[in-house]
Amino acid sequence: MFSTLLIFVVLGIFAGILAGLLGIGGGLVIVPILVFALPPLGIPEVHLMHIALGTSLASIIFTSISSMRSHNKRGAVRWDIFKTITPGIIVGTFLGSLSTSFMNTNFLKAVFVIFLYYVASQMLFGLKPKASRQVPGSKGMFTAGSVIGIFSSLVGIGGGTLSVPFLTMCNIVIHTAIGTAAAIGLPIALAGTAGYIWTGLGVEGLPPYCFGYVYLPALIGIVSASMLTAPIGVRLAHSLPVDKLKKIFAVLLIIVATRMLITIF
Repeated sequence: MFSTLLIFVVLGIFAGILAGLLGIGGGLVIVPILVFALPPLGIPEVHLMHIALGTSLASIIFTSISSMRSHNKRGAVRWDIFKTITPGIIVGTFLGSLSTSFMNTNFLKAVFVIFLYYVASQMLFGLKPKASRQVPGSKGMFTAGSVIGIFSSLVGIGGGTLSVPFLTMCNIVIHTAIGTAAAIGLPIALAGTAGYIWTGLGVEGLPPYCFGYVYLPALIGIVSASMLTAPIGVRLAHSLPVDKLKKIFAVLLIIVATRMLITIF
């Protein structure tokens, strides 16, 4: 147990620094790490993606609280938007995580691979949505929240990759969009984790120390390390060429996505 925990502490250090340095969501790093690190520990392939996604969302509960508090201190969270989008977020994320019980590992891998290619293209070419509309009403926000929640649950992320572009399109300035997206990450993580725990309870063949589809050694190791090292990444961001590093990381994402794609076939 201790050696397994140590492995995930080391991985958490890596994930935290990257998240802080490049401003990326934890799930974008954590899910691929788990996909490649879990099989040697005896995690069966049939449950691999479910455990990776559930554990990633559980870790985001802790990191999103820290991020949300930091952004709120700077007045960068639009709580009115948070309140109107959260119901849709909760419904979409919970239902999305429940639906994964009908999806096999290869299908979930394929969804995640497509997502990695999408994020990599955004980083490589600096693609950003244009402000083209105003913040919709409650029905529109519920719909948007549901869509963001569903996709977030399928790829194990806090939703920033999806909610920031949506808020930017709604004429929200980028710093406020990022801060509000950080806050939105908490209900995504809570609802998604609840869904993955619910669907994983009673499933046969799960390894020891699993709570539903949340693998506790990975959760403890990654969270404890990443929360300590993310501030280091933030400090490095002020002294390193982040734009160039993002392009390098985008290439790395393409390599990781392609490697995952190969394992499907």
